Amino acid sequence: MSTSRPELKAPPEIYYDDTVAQKYTTNTRNQQIQAKMTERALELLNLPPGKSAMLLDIGCGSGLSGEILDEAGHVWVGVDISPSMLEVALEREVEGDLFLQDIGQGFGFRPGSFDGAISISVLQWLCNAETSSPTSSPPFRLNRFFTTLHASLSRSARAVLQFYPNSDDQGGLVVDYPNSRKAKKFFLCLFTGGSSSSEGEDEDNIERVQQGRGERGKKRKPPKEATKDWILRKKELYRQRGKEGVPRDSKFTGRKRKTVF
Repeated sequence: MSTSRPELKAPPEIYYDDTVAQKYTTNTRNQQIQAKMTERALELLNLPPGKSAMLLDIGCGSGLSGEILDEAGHVWVGVDISPSMLEVALEREVEGDLFLQDIGQGFGFRPGSFDGAISISVLQWLCNAETSSPTSSPPFRLNRFFTTLHASLSRSARAVLQFYPNSDDQGGLVVDYPNSRKAKKFFLCLFTGGSSSSEGEDEDNIERVQQGRGERGKKRKPPKEATKDWILRKKELYRQRGKEGVPRDSKFTGRKRKTVF
């Protein structure tokens, strides 16, 4: 097995320090890959068209996936174990609620809180034991993760988890570009009938990082006091992701139009 895989080098809260968090977030290729995988995860969630959903972004990092959820009109909550990643997310003023959370110890959300969940390149981190403690073993951490994730999802919700398995013969997966060594991506798609488990009510192991700025079911709007800055920032993000047809910047960008009676 290649030692180039980051989960084999150090625990995520150590590996993603201040330097790596900034470098990862500002890398154009990372932004494009993250955007494509998040869009694919949203597609696999198969949410009702035209409706805003409350989604959980597991391993949200600096909020790259959250921006895609924003663009799709959804409200989201993000959890991550790396303080440095969450600090970058705060600096970038992402729209979601953020929690500092070790997902291997389980979630503390109320049962049925989310209409769906996504995770990009995170699940493989739970397959490594960092200490000899029973609560650090992969079986324990995976059990806590899936049990409490199931409890936090609403009835008939889906969870789509993109990850990098140790081998290609692990079942239950959607595989994109199966014949490509570099482009191949694995998505674990889970379905739930809901849960009444009380495990989701234990909030002692979650640290709240940021208060959300929107109501469930309502699409986010740009802040009125910084409309032009908001538009310029979004246009730059679109350009970095390689989107075509982004309007050029001008002195008229963000200018209010006169009302015609």
